[in-house]
Amino acid sequence: MENHYDVIIIGGGAAGMSAGIYLSRAKVKTLIINEGTIGGQMVLTHEIANYPGVETISGYELARIMKSQALKFGCTVKSNVRITELNITGSVKSVTINNKETFTSDGIIIATGGRPRSLGVKGEDDFKGRGISYCATCDGDFFQDKEIIVVGGGNSALEEAVSLTKYASKVTIVHQFDHFQAFEQYIEDAKNNPRVEMIMESRIIEFAGNEKLEKVKIENISTGAVSEKEIDGVFIFIGYEPNTGKLKGVLNLTPGGEIIVDAAMHTGVKGVWAAGDSIAKRFRQVTTAVADGTIAALSAAEYINSLKKELSLAANN
Repeated sequence: MENHYDVIIIGGGAAGMSAGIYLSRAKVKTLIINEGTIGGQMVLTHEIANYPGVETISGYELARIMKSQALKFGCTVKSNVRITELNITGSVKSVTINNKETFTSDGIIIATGGRPRSLGVKGEDDFKGRGISYCATCDGDFFQDKEIIVVGGGNSALEEAVSLTKYASKVTIVHQFDHFQAFEQYIEDAKNNPRVEMIMESRIIEFAGNEKLEKVKIENISTGAVSEKEIDGVFIFIGYEPNTGKLKGVLNLTPGGEIIVDAAMHTGVKGVWAAGDSIAKRFRQVTTAVADGTIAALSAAEYINSLKKELSLAANN
């Protein structure tokens, strides 16, 4: 029974780590399995300034603290592994990593998060990592004193555009609508930054260059006019796609692939909960992911304790 846990959490971002903290502190034997680096989307954020009780902190540091807390309470964490088999519909759930080690549990929490959405236009795949990035924290310092474009009009796009002015000499925001879908503070910060310019009602339709990205073609959506712009780099922040490919046909998903859950974060499959950016919801912030993970953990702990009571009663009878 060494590889059997009360609950296995798939995903080590804000939701998964929060669930791990709550479960392990409640003395529920818990394993977190994460295919990448612990922290998920948090580690891509240069600065988190709206986390209650913390004036400012990097996403990497917040993830490190969360992991430390989970480990302190007794949670087991396995990261940078590959999930090669996942069975969650039976009374006993199982997860196999790297085609060789299998773990089982009575409950499971899916907190697989999401991945950056791409534009899907000509040349994008050719210049990923060679001028096109989806992570300001990872790649911002490569564009010191250079001109870059940020694509998007939501909170992440505007926040990261301002953040990137610490490196770039000029940041041009390209957005398809005539207005932004961001909090007013982020909009004002971008508009008031002298290094930020904006091209509205426009979209990039092609990336071009030789060894690295050198220019883009931009189409004005209203007029159809196409112009070329020489550029050193492009950062794309147009949302995320849920990492739920392994769950199609297993859990109820929205047409966009998000997991449908109830108020207790239950998926409808006995012993299976979901939390964070992988579920269907309106707002996606670190704080909402933490809340989702907390609710899922409390629900799972209640379920596990109920199972243990049933087994104890059966054994005594």
